[in-house]
Amino acid sequence: MFAVLGALVRLASSTLPNEIIVFFRNVFALLFLMPILLHRRTGVSIRAPRSMVPLHLFRAATGLSAMYCYFYSLAHMKLAEAVLLSYTSPLFIPIIAFLWLREPMDRRVVRAVLVGFAGVLFILKPGMGIFQPVSLIALLAAVLASLAMVSIRRMSFSEPPGRIVFYYTLFSTLISALPLSWAWQTPGRPAFLVLLLVGVVAVAAQLFMTKGYSLAPASVVVPFIYAAVVFAALIGWIFWGESLDALTAAGAVLICSAGVIAARIQTPEQS
Repeated sequence: MFAVLGALVRLASSTLPNEIIVFFRNVFALLFLMPILLHRRTGVSIRAPRSMVPLHLFRAATGLSAMYCYFYSLAHMKLAEAVLLSYTSPLFIPIIAFLWLREPMDRRVVRAVLVGFAGVLFILKPGMGIFQPVSLIALLAAVLASLAMVSIRRMSFSEPPGRIVFYYTLFSTLISALPLSWAWQTPGRPAFLVLLLVGVVAVAAQLFMTKGYSLAPASVVVPFIYAAVVFAALIGWIFWGESLDALTAAGAVLICSAGVIAARIQTPEQS
């Protein structure tokens, strides 16, 4: 579903600016998720402790910035490459968690991260004439998403998941509304339908991924998540005639392998 989401974002980008797409993606997420979050009888208050509000804002700012960068890269890169670079977040999370939360890094995780970064170099191709500066924006999206994920880990010490999702969705919608003052463009009926599908698919993908993590350990779920790269390559080839060069394909193998290995190492074995 994440590959389909990427394709829909690219389709919307052909007629609408990035600011509009990000705003509607967040608006529809708010409309679809709020009834679930507010009417779920968990006994969890949505009122956050004052000390946690800055972290909620930081999570929203980094997550939303990652969304802007990712959507921009989807519009200006090959679909599979943009999706793949956005999936390098597992390479940055251990580093950020070590620097911020002082979480120890297993040597095997360090080796996996180094292998993953070698794959990134294969895709970026620095020093070669085919280097694309826009690929750095896709990589920045992964770094920002990693910051958002580590902030969730930090908040999870005291904040319930429902409250974290509530404030992220609310703050992201409010913040993404600000650029509309200079970037507003009324979507036509076909474009509005695509934006609606972006919102539906984005929420469905998040819910299915969350459900997957609740049913199985990350070491089992992560390989299926990386399958989105394969589907993105197929969609890009079928609808846009895109193909991947040998270096990018090799980089994809290294990044996906490193992500799966890191997830297996960091996931406790279940008896």
